[in-house]
Order: sequence, then C-alpha cells, then structure tokens
Amino acid sequence: MRIGLLTDGGYPYATGESRLWCDRLVRGLPQHEFDLFALSRSADQEQQGWVRLPDRVGRVRTAPMWTHEEDPRHTGRPRGLTGRIATGLGRSYGRRDRRRFTAHMTALVGAVCAGPEAGPGSGGTDAGTAAGLFTEGLYGLAELARERGGLHHALRSETAVRIVEAACRAPGTGRTVHSATVPDYLAFVAELERTLRPLSLDWYDEDTLGAVDLCHAASGGAAALPGLLAKRFFGVPLLVTEHGVPLRAHYLAAPEAPLGAPVRALLANFHGLLASEVYRQAALITPGNTHVRRWQERFGADRSKLRTVYPGMEAERFGAVGEGDDHGGPGALVWIGRIEPAKDLIALLHAFAEVRRAEPDARLRIFGAPVQGGEGGTYLAHCRALAAQLFPDEATDAHAVGDNPVTFEEIGGPEVPDLAEAYAAGGVVVLSSVVEGFPISLVEAMFCGRATVSTDVGAVVEVVGGTGLVVPPRNPRALADACVALLRDPERRARLGAAARARALELFTVEQNLTAFRGIYLDLVGHAPARWATPPDPQDPAGPPRPFATPPEAHVLGALSSDRIPVALPAGVAAGASRVPSWALGEEGVCAGARGAGDGDA
Repeated sequence: MRIGLLTDGGYPYATGESRLWCDRLVRGLPQHEFDLFALSRSADQEQQGWVRLPDRVGRVRTAPMWTHEEDPRHTGRPRGLTGRIATGLGRSYGRRDRRRFTAHMTALVGAVCAGPEAGPGSGGTDAGTAAGLFTEGLYGLAELARERGGLHHALRSETAVRIVEAACRAPGTGRTVHSATVPDYLAFVAELERTLRPLSLDWYDEDTLGAVDLCHAASGGAAALPGLLAKRFFGVPLLVTEHGVPLRAHYLAAPEAPLGAPVRALLANFHGLLASEVYRQAALITPGNTHVRRWQERFGADRSKLRTVYPGMEAERFGAVGEGDDHGGPGALVWIGRIEPAKDLIALLHAFAEVRRAEPDARLRIFGAPVQGGEGGTYLAHCRALAAQLFPDEATDAHAVGDNPVTFEEIGGPEVPDLAEAYAAGGVVVLSSVVEGFPISLVEAMFCGRATVSTDVGAVVEVVGGTGLVVPPRNPRALADACVALLRDPERRARLGAAARARALELFTVEQNLTAFRGIYLDLVGHAPARWATPPDPQDPAGPPRPFATPPEAHVLGALSSDRIPVALPAGVAAGASRVPSWALGEEGVCAGARGAGDGDA
C-alpha cells in the first residue's frame, strides 16, 4: 500500500526530530511505498539538506513554516479586506467569499478565545460548543483555501485582526485573554497564519494526498493538519504517532518568552482544540509511552483508539558491552545527555558531594555537549565552576598532581570513541532530569546491561520497570543514597543490569516497533471503508473500487504493462477509465478486498 508520512520539522531533513525513527520505519517496511509530506521549521534546517532516502520513497513534498510566503521579514500593518483580499496565489475573493472567510474565522477564533485557558476539566465555555465552533471554522477555512488558492493574506488581514479583537473582548472570555492589547492581536494573528499554513498547500488533490491509502502523522499539531484534510476530502484514514507531548510545551511556555501572556493563552487554547480534533478524527493513535498517553486522554482521545508503541532503538551497537565491563572502574558514575538546565546537573553535583563523603574513591564522568544557543554554553560553564568549587583538585601526596573526581568529556575522543564505550565507563548510569519525555539514555544504558539511578519524571518508571532505582526529582540526598547503595553492592548491580538488558531487548528494539506498525497498517486499511476513484461516467456515480493505490503486481520483477494485466470492468465503465485487476473483482464486479466492509464478513 502507499503510505503518506506527514512530518513537522522532521524527516527527511538531516536535523529533524524523529528522523531516525522515521528512517527506520521507511526502510524496515519494504513491502509499502511511502510519500513524504514534510513541513520545515527554519532556513537552517533546509540548508542542512535531507538524509539519504531509500528507493521505496516515492514523491517528497515540502513546505516552509518559518517565513511569510512573500517577505520573511514582513512586520508591517496587515492588509485590509476592504475591496478584495489578495491571496497567496494571486487570486482574489469576491463578496461571497469575503463573507465566508469572516464567518469561518469568527467561529474558529471565537472558540479559541472562549475556550478554557487551563485546558479540559477547568471552568469556561462548554467544551462541546467550543469544539463544534472550532471544527466549523477550521474546515470552512480549509475548503475556502482549496477553492481559492490559499489564505496567506486573508489570515494576516485587518479583518482577521478585528475578528480577534472582538472575540477577545466578548463576554465570557478568560481574564488573561480579555487583557490582550493590539500588539497581542497582531502577534496572535501572525502565529495563527503560520500554524494554519498547511491549509493553503496544494497537496489536496487526487494525485497527492488523495492517492495514498493511509496518512501517518509522525506528530500531532501542524503535521496532522494535512491528514485531517485528506480524511475530510478523500476519506483517507489517519494514524497519529506521538513520542513526546508538544501540547505540554504550549502550556508550560516560559514567562520570559517573547510572546505575551494573552498570546500564549490563545495559542494554548488553539493547540488544545486542534489536538482534540486530531484525536477525534484519527482511526488509531499510537503514543510512544504511557506519559504521552495520559496527555492524549486528557484532551479527549478515545481509549479504544489508543495503542502504546515504544520507539524502536538499535540494540546491536551496544551488544559488545558486557554486563560486567566497567572500564572506568566499578566506583564510577556515568551521566550521558545534552547539557541543559532541564537535566539538572546542579542537583547531580550536589548529590555526588554526598556520595564522595560515603565513598571517597567514587568518580563522576559527565559525557555530553551543551545544547545549541547561549543558554547551553552558560549552563555548562556554571556546572564546571560548581564542580571546581565542590571538588578542589585532590592529590594523593605532596609530589602528585591533583585530580578532580568530576570530569566533563565529549564522546569521540581516543579514550571514549563511541557511545557504547561511554556507557561502559562506569558501573552505574545516572539520570537527574527534572523534565523528561521518553528517556533514550536510560534505554541505551539498559541495552548495555547497566544498573541505573533515575529521577521520577516523564516515562522513566515505565521504561525502567523494576530494573533500576528511581528517586524523586530535585532531591540530591535521595539521589546520593541510591547511588551509594549500588556502588556498595556489586551483586545487586549485576542483577539489575542483567534484568535491564532483558527488558530493553523485549520492549525497545527496532524489530518490535516495525512488527507493531506492520500489523497496524494492514489492520487500518483492512477495516477502512472502500474508497472510490473519480467517477468516469455521470451515470455510474460509484465508479470502480480502489482498495489500494498500488497492486501487488507492481512489485514483481520485470516490466508489466497495463495491457498484460487482465481487467474486468463493471458495466458502464469506459475502457480508458481507471482499471481494476480481475483478481480484485468478486461477484458482480464488487471488489473482493472491499466486500465485507459493511456486511460483517471476515
């Protein structure tokens, strides 16, 4: 079958999120064809280029989400709707279309402004009413964009700003939204246009998204918007996979962010309503862990549609590390990851000070590089300064050179050439984060047969199970006690390491991930209603059935012309119309693969 893989800031870009997972999925399911529909997030991401794509990838369609179509530096006054609205493709709206835009925009923005700012479960406008207004406005704008060639200028117009202003000032809006000012209206309109940019793409016809058998969104939000429209316009089933919780980021936006509090509240409401609609329309939702699943359920995901599928990781690269290989000594603690405030290395250093009092020979090896940007470098410098303060260079005697028990290292040098060697550099792997999604470093440590000490955040407990010690976050004393307990008990370390390796090989390999999605693809397409080609004859509105875009014969070696494939056409279908192989037709010209979709046959 043909899969439409939808990404936002990810595959096929070399620096994209979920890049490795998408690449393994495409390469691991050779029986399917993949069309990629990718949204890019920055000019730098596009300059980095794509990863090498396998042959089974058909078409690749991309669209930027990071700049205005005509002028990326456009910050002037929005264009008015007085007279005519100029669209992204040079067309214009008449009076009737202006009324349609105003009605749909009013419904969508009204739902966003009146929606509960704290998410479902809090006081505010009735959730069902807000959801109904939101979907009415969203799909109305999508149909208008499809008919008229885009909404770029309309969504940034003066009329759009006035609609937002009226909705924010309407009775019943939250205090934060009601306090919005003109700069907030302009900022929200700009963000809304950027988020709704997929509505204006030329992906919605029978030759692009209408030609796929299944849309698979690699994340929610903007990536799933093309999938929503493909289902609405062509009946293509939608599968949504989320390994993280992007919606959570909108609710936890930092107060020092460039956007004001009213704008952040409006965007949080918008993304909450969008997530609820995506979950409602999806045929199946595959969260990457239970932590993500709880967020999805909170925003209306039906439990019967949820199926947890852990992201697969390559175990072979860690197979050479034995459960007893402690290259750095059994008294060494290892931390691996990106150096940033969310990892809370400050608490780890204070905890290690307690460990040193109990175990004077213990060492802490920190492997990683700071995240891009000034914040990462500043945080690393702060951690180095704290380590130097807590642990002055120590010497065994008056003639020896002092040595610090804490080292900051990067993977790739002569002592630690690869990631597996880093995990083998100590007997215990530590995770000290205060915020975490799916802890990849813990899974890698488990593949290496390492005992772990982790903070209870994100999906840590779900990943570790009973094969490691878990302590509360921001608690250096508890973190130190757990580390000391494992450093003093080598037999317990060995037992936990062996159990961790077995658990990781059972749950977190690439093979289990591919097996799950192989079955999911077949199940979704097998239960989806039969889709029909464009009717070739007005007297035959049904047209020939098209259960799959690509028949199995297409994968047979050697050239196959359409003249060599036996075809049985239903009565009334012209010879030049879309053909269906005879093996796909049952009694009275009904597609055998589609028969039973409505009558309960197996």
